[in-house]
Amino acid sequence: MSNNDLGVNEQQWGSLQKISFRFIFLLMSFFIIYYTILFYIGTFPLLTMLLKYPIESLQAFIYWGSKQFLGINQEISYRSNGSGDRLFDYTFLLFILLFSLFGTLIWTVVDRKRNHYRQLYYWLTVAVRFYVGIMLINYGLAKVFKTQFPSPGLLRLTQNYGDSSPMGLAWAFIGFSKGYNLFIGFAELLAGLLFFRKTITIGALLSLMTTANIMAINYFYDVPVKILSTSLFLLCLFLLTPNFKSLFLFFFKGETTSLKEVSGIPKRKWMYGVKYALILLMLSISYIQEIGVQHIYGFTLPKPPLYGAYLVDRFEKNKVVMLDGVGWRLLLIGGKYESGIRYINDELEYGQINVDTISKKIAIKFINSDQSTHSFNYSIPDPDHLILKGKLYNDSVTVELTKKEFELTKRGFNWISELPYNR
Repeated sequence: MSNNDLGVNEQQWGSLQKISFRFIFLLMSFFIIYYTILFYIGTFPLLTMLLKYPIESLQAFIYWGSKQFLGINQEISYRSNGSGDRLFDYTFLLFILLFSLFGTLIWTVVDRKRNHYRQLYYWLTVAVRFYVGIMLINYGLAKVFKTQFPSPGLLRLTQNYGDSSPMGLAWAFIGFSKGYNLFIGFAELLAGLLFFRKTITIGALLSLMTTANIMAINYFYDVPVKILSTSLFLLCLFLLTPNFKSLFLFFFKGETTSLKEVSGIPKRKWMYGVKYALILLMLSISYIQEIGVQHIYGFTLPKPPLYGAYLVDRFEKNKVVMLDGVGWRLLLIGGKYESGIRYINDELEYGQINVDTISKKIAIKFINSDQSTHSFNYSIPDPDHLILKGKLYNDSVTVELTKKEFELTKRGFNWISELPYNR
């Protein structure tokens, strides 16, 4: 399979082709510009300052328009909360679709005599290539650094299996394996091939398969990033459209064929410099962001002393043994955001737990409580047991606990398995 720059780029465009291109150009441009700004708006202070109010005004307009024109009376939140599939997001898509249709109508009236849009088509493919490339690379780095799918922590490991949400199940499944994270992460990093003209087709093919996998997870495990993953998939298809016929002949009929390249303006040395500087800048930002996420959530911090989940064996309150342990089932001593008490009814009370190994003291402060810090002396009779003695609110308590082992984290990789170990 060879390359050439013939095909649609040298042909006279028909009316339908020109109208279709105008609509696609406007739709993709609106989408890419908006979501690129949202992605980088917190990264550059000057950009944030300049675009904060225009973006908020646009979002407020969509919010207003949804009530005035669509009759949506319920509250539509446009504040970022981690979900990309809010009612606001779907409403926004509808509005940019309408804007694109209206813009296509005006564009067709004022520019109906133009023969083609070859140069504009070229720059649209450049924008799509860089947008898809940087988005997938960002997701790939999140998997390589294991910030998107962290290993299941104590909260997840002690949760009832059936109480997991579909998304939580997917996060635990993928997060369990560092090797699988690296595998899918490197697959997403291959989107970097889209940055280079000679490897656009192979980059688009690989990215198409990668985004199809992302789509499947998002759709079938109810992950609220369906709009973005679907858009990335469709953008990969867009990059492959000039070569659909060539790819079909090559893969399904085994025929020798050639790939069509989207030709643009002649390259100059300074343009290559700008291109590579832009790539380096985007990669550096993504790398710094991942390091920042690791630091914020403490993924790379060493585990605290006494790390683990401890089952309550005996709970003595004011020298009286409490048969129900006043509701305590598990004491969770973990890192950031994974410490607290899990009660018999499986409810969780988050807490900050500090262990002083020199004075042999544990301090527990419940995050949602107005009470002062609860201090306990601790002793370790053996590596599997822990004893706490101290004050819980106004009561003197003694708690005996056994460290819990998890089969999921205990069993590693095995080349030889005489029987399937499926629990």
